Amino acid sequence: MSLRSALASRIAATLASNEEVSDTAERADASKNVGCAAVTSVPMRSRGKVAGVLRSVVLRPREGVPTLEAELFDGSGALDLVWLGRRTIEGIEPGRRIRVEGMVCDVDGRRTMFNPRYELRPRPGEAQ
Repeated sequence: MSLRSALASRIAATLASNEEVSDTAERADASKNVGCAAVTSVPMRSRGKVAGVLRSVVLRPREGVPTLEAELFDGSGALDLVWLGRRTIEGIEPGRRIRVEGMVCDVDGRRTMFNPRYELRPRPGEAQ
């Protein structure tokens, strides 16, 4: 790498917003997962496997049925995860890294996956 391109990279990193840096960091971490795609690249109405961090987790009943909902973010976009009939799932909490697999569909203009298969990933600093 030339001195000029190194300097340009350093200036760009310095001027990048916190959101851009966060997006880049999350995308880099998610891309380490073999077989996982970026959230925005998984076509609607198809099975997908993605990895990212849970930004929010809420209990939101749907038609009287307890429903646990979480938002997964991978740097490219967000994916809503919905577990029907569940009030809590051990380990599903904001800030947790997770890998999920399931059918991606559109619910009110948002990418959503119902009852996905999931694998909790270690937090930074935890043993694997």
